[in-house]
Amino acid sequence: MTGAIWNLLLGLAWVLLSGDFSGLNLLVGMIFGYIALVLIEPQVASLKGYPVRVPRIIGFLCFFIKELIQANLRVAFDVLTPPWHMQPGVIAMPLSARTEMEITMVANLISLTPGTLSLDVSDDRKVLYIHAMFLDDEDELRRNLKNMERRALELFR
Repeated sequence: MTGAIWNLLLGLAWVLLSGDFSGLNLLVGMIFGYIALVLIEPQVASLKGYPVRVPRIIGFLCFFIKELIQANLRVAFDVLTPPWHMQPGVIAMPLSARTEMEITMVANLISLTPGTLSLDVSDDRKVLYIHAMFLDDEDELRRNLKNMERRALELFR
């Protein structure tokens, strides 16, 4: 968290010193700030691990946007074509997430993806119940959701 704050401050300093108050200039400033933080990370203990997290976050965002677009297209196709292909159902997915924050993030990511909805978490917090609009291949759906969970959990570890 400290690294993100320093990166934002360095980006804002870049904007103030350059005099160009645009979003693109802020992005350039944050990139230069990130490079500076990568260079000083070995000397500053509070920045430990920050340079590794940023590429993970960017990679996850690209992955999630791709999944979001694919799910939207599948749902839109099913809604717009007369013979519906949906086979709704509920599955139980074992969780690798353990903390409340991890479970909440995974459940919200699943609910944000069209065609799936997180319903409940078991009392022992080891199973997430999910309603799926397309349950034609349960194993493939479970693999895709576990892949999303694995990628999301990599952001915390």
